[in-house]
Amino acid sequence: MTVAAPPEPVPAPRRRPWGVLLLVGVALAVIAYLAFSSVGSALVYYLTPTELLERGDAAVGDTVRLGGQVEPGSVSGPATDLTFVLTDGESRITVHSTVAPTRSFREGSGAVVEGALNADGTFTATQVIVKHDENYEAPPPGGVPSGGGFEPGE
Repeated sequence: MTVAAPPEPVPAPRRRPWGVLLLVGVALAVIAYLAFSSVGSALVYYLTPTELLERGDAAVGDTVRLGGQVEPGSVSGPATDLTFVLTDGESRITVHSTVAPTRSFREGSGAVVEGALNADGTFTATQVIVKHDENYEAPPPGGVPSGGGFEPGE
């Protein structure tokens, strides 16, 4: 009687990692698409006075954001019934707001207002946002930050 050698084990078929790599690639593509497609809708743009006026009658009544510099000498009225002029250096638009702006609002500073252009050419603002310089400078020793509305000795 002869004893036969046991059959050699057959190695399991080796799976190639292509399926896993393809799945990871598809997942990354979907994540990238979702992230970048929503970026455009999250950005908030504003028009300059010149751009808004170039739209003509089509701009009347549309809710938009308007940005520019607050023209020196144009601010009048109390904070809850404020009138001022925004300019981009070329065009001017008179803005009326019943919403009080932040304390840093002042003549010569940048501002973005949200609202609608009226048929008479004035802009009625429902929100006033003051643009600020992103560079912070610390006050000198013993000084106070500028633009805070507080003066020493008050």
